[in-house]
Amino acid sequence: MASEEELFASIDALLEEEPQLPPPAERARLREAAGITQARLAEALKLKSTQSIKNWENGRSEPTGARLSAYQRLLKGWAAKYPPHGAPAGPALTPAAPVATPPMPATFTGPAAAPEVETPVPVDAPAGPAVPRRAARPNAHAATSSRRPAAKKAAAPPLDPRFPHGPLAVLDGDGSAYGVGGVVLDCPAATVVELVEWTLRESGLGAPKLHRYGKDSDPLIVLTAAAAVKLGLPEHLEGREQRRSLRLPEDHPVVKQVLKAKWQLTQRGFGPWARIYRKAQGRERQCVQLAILSWDALDERSWPGVADMEPADIARVLGVYAQRVITPRGSTAVSGLELMTALRPPTKPERDQETGNWISGHNPGSLGTEPMDPAPPEATVEHPVVVNSGWTGGFLNEEAYQWVRPVELLTDEECMLPFAVGLDLNTAFLAAAARLVVGLSAPDHFHNVKFNPKIPGSWLVDLSHVELDPRLPSPFTPDGTRPTGPAWYQTHTVAYAQELGYDVHPIEAFLRRETGAYLDPWHDRLKNAYVDTLADLGVTKELSDAEFLAAMERHKDVDPALTAVLAAIKATVKGGVGKLRERPQGKSYKAGERWPALQRPTWRPDIRAAVISKARVNMHRKMLKMAEFTGLYPLAVLSDCVVYPAPSPSPLDFLPYAESGKPIPGAFRLGPTPGLAKLEGVQEMLWAIDLIEKGLNPARHIKGGDAVLDEGE
Repeated sequence: MASEEELFASIDALLEEEPQLPPPAERARLREAAGITQARLAEALKLKSTQSIKNWENGRSEPTGARLSAYQRLLKGWAAKYPPHGAPAGPALTPAAPVATPPMPATFTGPAAAPEVETPVPVDAPAGPAVPRRAARPNAHAATSSRRPAAKKAAAPPLDPRFPHGPLAVLDGDGSAYGVGGVVLDCPAATVVELVEWTLRESGLGAPKLHRYGKDSDPLIVLTAAAAVKLGLPEHLEGREQRRSLRLPEDHPVVKQVLKAKWQLTQRGFGPWARIYRKAQGRERQCVQLAILSWDALDERSWPGVADMEPADIARVLGVYAQRVITPRGSTAVSGLELMTALRPPTKPERDQETGNWISGHNPGSLGTEPMDPAPPEATVEHPVVVNSGWTGGFLNEEAYQWVRPVELLTDEECMLPFAVGLDLNTAFLAAAARLVVGLSAPDHFHNVKFNPKIPGSWLVDLSHVELDPRLPSPFTPDGTRPTGPAWYQTHTVAYAQELGYDVHPIEAFLRRETGAYLDPWHDRLKNAYVDTLADLGVTKELSDAEFLAAMERHKDVDPALTAVLAAIKATVKGGVGKLRERPQGKSYKAGERWPALQRPTWRPDIRAAVISKARVNMHRKMLKMAEFTGLYPLAVLSDCVVYPAPSPSPLDFLPYAESGKPIPGAFRLGPTPGLAKLEGVQEMLWAIDLIEKGLNPARHIKGGDAVLDEGE
């Protein structure tokens, strides 16, 4: 029989062995139960890639050293919270000084979220996140919110432990900062400088990066009118210019306070969207975004009704948008452009072959860090590349449709039909961005080049010989008239002429050698945001056409907050595309001068032209298919909406369906997906027809029109 000393020695040997981990399959189960991705776990354990996590979860390798202890501690904590099915839950590990992590609002469509693992506050942290409380004051929109559909409701993905209180907060005059999920933080700040420091040190606000090479989103603080006045700001900005372009003067006391405290403002100054920052120290950003409601930060066209909501409801609207799109950093146009960069960061870390140090290198597929001049026909008339070169060779005219069929081409039968029905394509420009190959390098000039539909660029070609039915608009011009001679076209427009069976012989071209689907992740994220938000409003892919029309008719009455989110998503698409060719602003501008937008790598009029060209071609293709199967021709087309004469107010009576009851491929069909059609009222359309006939641009006269596609914001 073993002696006591021998037994103790054996026990000591066991204690000195490496800690044991659960089986690989259990490790994966626990991580998934906690709602943590392999990438996020790899980042927490300071691993260079997710491959190590994959190896640990399939039994190919095991962690060692400090990572083994940390990984075991994490798994033990998860095991206590998420026992196997049917097993009783044990007590959770509670580290000292836990950070409260409130739940996200249960109003999103998506996978259910598991509780966050509590993380201790570092000992050297200047202060922990502010302790939240629940909103107690009455909500003016509570009755409206209670009518949200109850089906398919799930929580949002878990919050990042670094940002336990979400991406943003709406600060009211009493110091209450309303965050997502009903969280209310107490903000003691009495000045803008104190607000910035509280936001960075105590608020727990922010959002994780959208791409592994990107940057975390800066926290957003939205100020009500009362909060703005309390912080020493004027309640309104007044002046002769458009209010959105106004800024506080440099000698304003608040601006002086900010600069005296060694904070900086961007070149846009202290306006409706003020960004206050210090230069980053290492990898830590020090930047806070402010939005001032009473200064028209939330444009009524993009955020209908939001500025008049209660602070908690504003936080809900912006929180849903931040979760599904991006934390707002300006107008929806600015946010659309920022989203492109966030999903395609210009740089990535790479090792210098000579020194062995990590440096910033070009991220393939991005637009890089330096601005790029367009080819002369792709630029605007005031651009330096045009003015300085004396270019007189013409310009691209890739714009959205503004066409009305001539009265003499209307038949008696069409005139006798009692209704005009508008079919509006859901986010047509977003659908055009899907798998759109664009140029990533500078343009090269070619003469007498053979047309290649796979190369993005601008082509000088004569399409006047293309014969098409005059009852349809020409696919080659925005006003639908037939070309009269050589003109510049984007690749998609020329390719469509070839698709229709006509020979094309370019005279000249500006083409790009390096290409890529730059907008693909932008399209995917916005498409998911749009479809998910429509689903929350009761409009889903599973509905029949009749059910879809009924759901679309009532969806704006379901939930004003989510209706505003939907409008903002659509404005983000159009505004983001428009920003790619932002024109100079201000009366003092002189042609040939460089304006601020030209310093952005995302000032790319050729990409904007590619999106609009593809969208217009897609629209013509559908109209051509419609005429083929139904014999119907449009009365007018404005941007992404086409009007048909009809026997009834329902498109179900004239849309083409096969004998099986399914829609005809390629023609107009109903549905919530981008690129599919929905019923649209024609009152604004009829007004637009009148404006077009008077030679005016309806996009500049109709609220919510597509002027943003023309000039950006």
